[in-house]
Amino acid sequence: MVASMLELLEIKQQLHSKCFEIAQQRVMSLSTIIQEAQDAANNETKSSAGDKHETGRAMAQLETEKLTKQLSEAIKLEQVINQVNPKLKHKIAALGSVVITNNGIFYITVSLGKIEIDKQTYFAISPKSPIGKLLIGLKEKNSFSFNGRAYSIEKIV
Repeated sequence: MVASMLELLEIKQQLHSKCFEIAQQRVMSLSTIIQEAQDAANNETKSSAGDKHETGRAMAQLETEKLTKQLSEAIKLEQVINQVNPKLKHKIAALGSVVITNNGIFYITVSLGKIEIDKQTYFAISPKSPIGKLLIGLKEKNSFSFNGRAYSIEKIV
C-alpha cells in the first residue's frame, strides 16, 4: 500500500474520526447503563425489605462503581484523542502518527484495537502499549522486532 501523502493524511483524519467516534459511543453507552443501573437500584429500594434488599443494593453499588470506572477510562480516551492533531505530519513515530510497516499499519493514539477503513485494517494503539513503546521515536526505514516478528517502517505520517 503506497499511497500519496494527501491520501495518507486523509486516511489519518478518517482514523482519528473513527477513534473519536468509538470513544464517544463508549461514553454514551456506559452513561446509559449507569443511569439504568441507578434507576433499577432506586426501584429495588422502594419494593424490597430486609437482608435481601441490602444484598441487592450492595451488588448494585459495586456494579455502578465498576461502570463508573469504565466511564472514566472512556472519557480519558476521548481526551487523548482530542489532543491529537490529525493534520500534523510526523517524521518520527509519536502520538498521532500513522506508522506503515511491512506487518501492519498502526495509528498511535489510544488502544482501540483493529479499525477497518475501506477494507484496510489499521491498529489503534497506545504509545504506552508494548508495540507503541517500541515504535515511539523510530523513523522511516528503521526496523524492530515484536513477538518474534521483524517489522520494517515503510512510512510515517
